[in-house]
Amino acid sequence: MTDPTIAAQADSGGSYVTALEHADGGGTGKKGKPRSLWSDAWGDLRRRPLFIIASVIILFLIVVAVFPEWFTSADPNHRDLSRSRQTPSSDALFGYDVQGQDIFARAVYGTRWSLLVGVGAAVFTVVIGAVIGLLAGYFGGAVDGFLSRVAEVFFGLPFVLGAIIILNAFRSSGVDSAFALVMMVVFALSLLSWPVAMRIMRSAAISAKQQDYVKAARALGASAWRIIFRHMLPNCLAPILVYATILLGSFIAVEATLSFLGIGLRDPAVSWGVMISDARNYIRVAPHLLLFPAGILTITVLAFVMLGDAVRDALDPKLR
Repeated sequence: MTDPTIAAQADSGGSYVTALEHADGGGTGKKGKPRSLWSDAWGDLRRRPLFIIASVIILFLIVVAVFPEWFTSADPNHRDLSRSRQTPSSDALFGYDVQGQDIFARAVYGTRWSLLVGVGAAVFTVVIGAVIGLLAGYFGGAVDGFLSRVAEVFFGLPFVLGAIIILNAFRSSGVDSAFALVMMVVFALSLLSWPVAMRIMRSAAISAKQQDYVKAARALGASAWRIIFRHMLPNCLAPILVYATILLGSFIAVEATLSFLGIGLRDPAVSWGVMISDARNYIRVAPHLLLFPAGILTITVLAFVMLGDAVRDALDPKLR
């Protein structure tokens, strides 16, 4: 028979762990409130130097992306061929590129577009994969079989080849605005990446479906959609959140790769990948054209990877 305390907790949308803490009187904080996985994880993260360093870097990049004019007054698209490939100086901290554009200004304004691609693609990938994974994990049977086969079809597509085909199709349609170019890349990355997120969420959903708080909610007459999105989703977020954090940095690097191949972002959008692509033919004669955007890209990806590792260690009790 289901314990009434657990059943009441399930009906109010709480987790099984929190319900047990109420029932047993354990796991409470200083003010008598129950401790959750998220509060324990936050307390652990605040003591991790890796998390603090990564968070500071990411917060700084967000500020740069939102307020680029705070860091440079130069026009990133202003061209002066008389300054072509000039080395760093007091006038231009990172020097000038082939067309005489200020590399520092382009790197600052490129932060916005690079982060926008990473965040947009990560959000769309996780949302699509999470919803499909929850449905497959909860309903099982024919629904799970059909959705899993669809995911396997997309999972079997070569990532780079698929991106080249999709982006070339968009390029032939005459997409010119910077925002449209970003959404084009976001769509291609999300369409090819959601199966991994789906598998992660499906595994978490299958495990959560067997828990007592789900059985209690079902016994109380809760609908399938209420159980999925009110009870199971909050308790399946931990693994997908870790994956999304690491995925964000990976997408920024993938955008740079696609831009280097000539099928990603392009003018008028300015990104680190576009800057690296422009510098590829001048590595020997003007290495600073490649050094600065590549260095910023490396630091950014590393920061998101470090953040993902710290979040994973905090949310997994076995790794503490």
